[in-house]
Amino acid sequence: MVDIRQMKYTVNHMAVEEVSEAVAELHLEGLVTEGKTPFSRAHFNTCFAEIEALLQRAGYHRPLDVVGYQGQAYAMFDPSRWDAVEVLRWLKEYVEESRSAAANA
Repeated sequence: MVDIRQMKYTVNHMAVEEVSEAVAELHLEGLVTEGKTPFSRAHFNTCFAEIEALLQRAGYHRPLDVVGYQGQAYAMFDPSRWDAVEVLRWLKEYVEESRSAAANA
């Protein structure tokens, strides 16, 4: 298991280029899923302030929030553009569609 300090160090020293796709998506949509960021669930749970600081260094200066659905999927979003309940509903649909697609495959 990685120590929290190690995780924070890793996030703090992550190259801006690693988060540029997430920043572009946040500017465009105001919402980005965990799959489009270099962060894991553990990062979201323990290093959110560091993630916010890194995104600010990469050019995203708006407030951020994170919501997760049953530990299956996470999303970062701009609370001035999205309501947390909307994002949670979107994540629920995303997870359920992924499950049904996997079951039908």
